[in-house]
Amino acid sequence: MAAYIIGSVTVKDAKKWAEYRDKVSATLVPWGAELVFRGVRVAVLNGKHDHTDNVVIRFPTTASVAEWYRSPAYQALIPLRDQAADVDLVSYETETTD
Repeated sequence: MAAYIIGSVTVKDAKKWAEYRDKVSATLVPWGAELVFRGVRVAVLNGKHDHTDNVVIRFPTTASVAEWYRSPAYQALIPLRDQAADVDLVSYETETTD
């Protein structure tokens, strides 16, 4: 069952954010993950959403999400990520349609 990470992002330092984005892609490869969407907010149509950017990454399983997040390669990028942006990461599992 596929799993997704949705990252809600507010960039604090564009140069550092670009560096983080360039480096994070390589950390996804061992887990079979792929970038599905990266975009900038146009409008909040209902409710409240404070972040300006969003990213969606698909993983083959929920286990691969946890393994990627705990991996030494990704953990090494967290200080850069935190300097570059305020980021909320949430993982989701797809629902079955039985």
